[in-house]
Amino acid sequence: MTSPYETAKDQLLDAALIHVPFDGWSEATFRAAITDVGLDEGLARAACPRGAVDLALAFHARGDQAMVDRMKAEDLSALRFRDRIAAAVRYRLEAVEDKEAVRRGTTLFSLPHHAADGAKAIWGTADLIWDTLGDSSEDVNWYTKRATLSGVYSATVLYWLGDDSTGHQATWDFLDRRIDDVMQIEKIKAQVNENPALSRMMAGPNWLLSFIKAPSKTSRSDLPGSVTSRP
Repeated sequence: MTSPYETAKDQLLDAALIHVPFDGWSEATFRAAITDVGLDEGLARAACPRGAVDLALAFHARGDQAMVDRMKAEDLSALRFRDRIAAAVRYRLEAVEDKEAVRRGTTLFSLPHHAADGAKAIWGTADLIWDTLGDSSEDVNWYTKRATLSGVYSATVLYWLGDDSTGHQATWDFLDRRIDDVMQIEKIKAQVNENPALSRMMAGPNWLLSFIKAPSKTSRSDLPGSVTSRP
């Protein structure tokens, strides 16, 4: 059952999106949304203690959910895994109905005092993509996969914001190139592991990395995960 606070936040977000292109994710936008909805200000502040910042994060989360819903509805089984990743990122961007709202959010989360919120939101998107695709990593790979995808996603969003090509084809081409770059890194890592001399050289670092474990499902909202006493 949806709580009154979540209902209020959804109502405020819908109302705020009309004002964001003009006033950004600002206090002015938040107050205008309260007025438009006719909501008690106390309830609005309880639902969004940080005002428009919480609405910007709710907007991002709404896009994430639309992406996950589409990923589950589409049949991706015939695609190579790298193409499933590309499809997921594309679905995430295609879930955006107002590019200006994303542009304004990028500006907001580039501010030093909101940068951590922005980074966490992007990490959350990458985490949802990997989880929905069935990633079962339990070691340091859990982190490297999400960190790498966060970088790819961030770069693609910035490119997409300035892309005026038909159907955003230039963005999808850019995304494919970024994923190809990542695959080259993975290829090099595999070659290192297959080379006996290099493998011995990396034995110490790999042993240390073996202590790093993925966070539990219940602690995903707070990173990093855990370090075990034994690998």
